[in-house]
Amino acid sequence: MTKLSPDKLSAEAGVCAADTGKNAPPHPYEKLDRATRAALARATAGVSPHSIMATWMDWALHLGRSPGRQLELTERAARDTAKLWVYASEMATGARAAPPFQPRKQDHRFNAPGWQKAPFSLWQQAFLSAQDWWQAATDEMPGIAPRDAERAQFQVRQALDLVSPSNFPWSNPEIINRTFQTGGRNFMEGAAHFLEDVAHTITQQHEPAPQGYEIGKDIAATPGRVVYRNALFELIQYTPRTKRVQAEPILFVPAWIMKYYVLDLSPENSMVRYLVEQGFTVFMISWVNPTADQADLSLEDYRLNGVIAAIEAIEKIVPGKKIHANGYCLGGTLLAIAAAVMQRDGDDRLASVTLMAAQVDFAEAGELLLFIDDSQVAFVEDLMWLQGYLDRPQMTRTFTTIRAEDLIYARAVRRYFLGEDDLPTDLTVWNNDTTRMPARMHSEYLRGLFLENRLSAGRFSVEGRVVALKDIRVPMFVVGTESDHIAPWRSVYKIRLFTDGDLTFVLTNGGHNGGILSEPGHKHRHYRLGHRPADALYTSPDEWFESAKEKQGSWWPAMVDWIKDRSSGETAPPPMGGKRKGAENLPKAPGSYIHQT
Repeated sequence: MTKLSPDKLSAEAGVCAADTGKNAPPHPYEKLDRATRAALARATAGVSPHSIMATWMDWALHLGRSPGRQLELTERAARDTAKLWVYASEMATGARAAPPFQPRKQDHRFNAPGWQKAPFSLWQQAFLSAQDWWQAATDEMPGIAPRDAERAQFQVRQALDLVSPSNFPWSNPEIINRTFQTGGRNFMEGAAHFLEDVAHTITQQHEPAPQGYEIGKDIAATPGRVVYRNALFELIQYTPRTKRVQAEPILFVPAWIMKYYVLDLSPENSMVRYLVEQGFTVFMISWVNPTADQADLSLEDYRLNGVIAAIEAIEKIVPGKKIHANGYCLGGTLLAIAAAVMQRDGDDRLASVTLMAAQVDFAEAGELLLFIDDSQVAFVEDLMWLQGYLDRPQMTRTFTTIRAEDLIYARAVRRYFLGEDDLPTDLTVWNNDTTRMPARMHSEYLRGLFLENRLSAGRFSVEGRVVALKDIRVPMFVVGTESDHIAPWRSVYKIRLFTDGDLTFVLTNGGHNGGILSEPGHKHRHYRLGHRPADALYTSPDEWFESAKEKQGSWWPAMVDWIKDRSSGETAPPPMGGKRKGAENLPKAPGSYIHQT
């Protein structure tokens, strides 16, 4: 396979940046420009100033030519102000006043009872009034790019969150009450937490898992063994827990953006352990945490030397049996590409494909699209050109910014003003155990899939030939989650537009991770399930939602039944690692790559 240097992150297989022409003259000072932009990217935490300025220029120019919208906003400001005056007057007279503005559903900053009393209630309402007005001011207008309107709303929300009355000790009743209760000790404890976080931010040292959450002992603890390893991944085979197993094994393809053990957390919520206990032979890909030396790794490497290599290794351990492949998040996107290429090339080693919170079309890819445009992608590419990879904190900032009111400001209030420690959970330990992404692969992913949406548009090619998702003819089991802000369920549902085969779609409550971790016995869980036969007519997501009856409980048993119905029966468990020479010398699960920092 041909490798490209980080200086040549341009075109391969229609995945990277657009071709600028074979005869385009070289730019002799390009490296100087890239180094300058990369230094700026570091200073701005990877956020492109041009994208921000372009967004606000687009908004301001279109608002400036819309006197009707200006008049509407003036009237709205007057109405909101009048509501605040009425509310303040009723509060002053001791009347039981109904607050005119309500926080967003996911905003929990004002839940404390003290926010219902003056003057805190008035400060809260003034803040929510400002949110209400700016939400209207940045709404779509004729002519403005819809993405710019969404970005403007997002950026305003970020700015307002910074000055929320919940962020300051003198305007937050919860902080004031805690200060009286502890005699100010909360500030001393908060200062210690602040210094600890500053030191960690500066050093970027990887913190060990807290007590009770040791990897390999408390989480990622399902027994098994690494049975294959190359430079890109380790393949884990899990020890059988039943005397008989389904003849066809399961292969998990997790996302490379985080470590695999979100699917093998604590014993009680481990999907891997659950499937092993249900009588399946389970294999898991554990991706390497790449360094600058692996900057040239491409999407094609992850397909060919990752997914396909894992299938070939499993074929030697369980010969003559097809494989039920399961892809989660970006791993699902990669699996969909691999499955389409396999069937295009006459490779029938897959028995079924399961995609969990995975997208193949990125036109409506949630709030992550707010960070994706040509300028932003070029900015990230320059940063990766300097480093060789996208680093852990740079990636983490993107996800925390999407839910800044909870993951940034509410956490800061708890730690620095209330003096509370972060209470670890298996999911937060995993969430903090982030990985790097190689420069070339991430550039290809951002440009080819996210920015240019080439896969669903029929412009994504592998080995010189376009990938067609409708080539996938094996049964598919696709899972979306109701409150997913990374892979919105209606975006996940679009797989029905691009495939014609037998497909079962499941919609479960919860978010991108919590909806997938929906083990039997988990409280307050429900799901909807619907089946589309091969070659059936298309049904819109809203029509499907209305027709699919809500069922209480976990969707995991439904997945188990679905896989068993598409298996050939039970057999004796295959030997661990098969008869591969040297497999016995590889480490036990969870392997070594999972510990790379």
